[in-house]
Amino acid sequence: MRSYFLVVGMLFLFASCDSNMKVGEMASMPGYWEKTDVVQFEIPKLDSLKKYNMYVHIRNTNAYPYNNIYLIASMEFPHGKTVTDTLEYRMANPDGSWLGTGIGTVKESKLWYKENVSFFEEGTYKFSVSQAVRNNGEVHGVSQLEGITEVGYSIEEANQQN
Repeated sequence: MRSYFLVVGMLFLFASCDSNMKVGEMASMPGYWEKTDVVQFEIPKLDSLKKYNMYVHIRNTNAYPYNNIYLIASMEFPHGKTVTDTLEYRMANPDGSWLGTGIGTVKESKLWYKENVSFFEEGTYKFSVSQAVRNNGEVHGVSQLEGITEVGYSIEEANQQN
């Protein structure tokens, strides 16, 4: 009987996994994110004929003091072209509750980055992200953004609906 529940539990676990995810990676942070820290990832080779959606993942604790986050994200193509975006995401509801998912004090936010991306150039793509949070009325950014435990990305195959 015990093995029956174990098998059912394993089947449930595998069925709940995201089958569209093709690649992803997380980088650990020491509980904060320095303004000068650029988190970089190399994207493994993907099917050049398919379209993908890209996401940025942020894991934060209750020590994160803001309801939003500003990021600078860059995608470097194999032949030298770089696309850089300044992004803003809400991290909390107006009542202060986190928008991310998770149990306990760490919440993960899966944030849209790019939609229907093709990786058609031969070679290595590089993705980098840095924080650009600043306090109201201040020119310089927050030098040490508290409450960030991990930063990462994921790439999922885009659903083609006709």
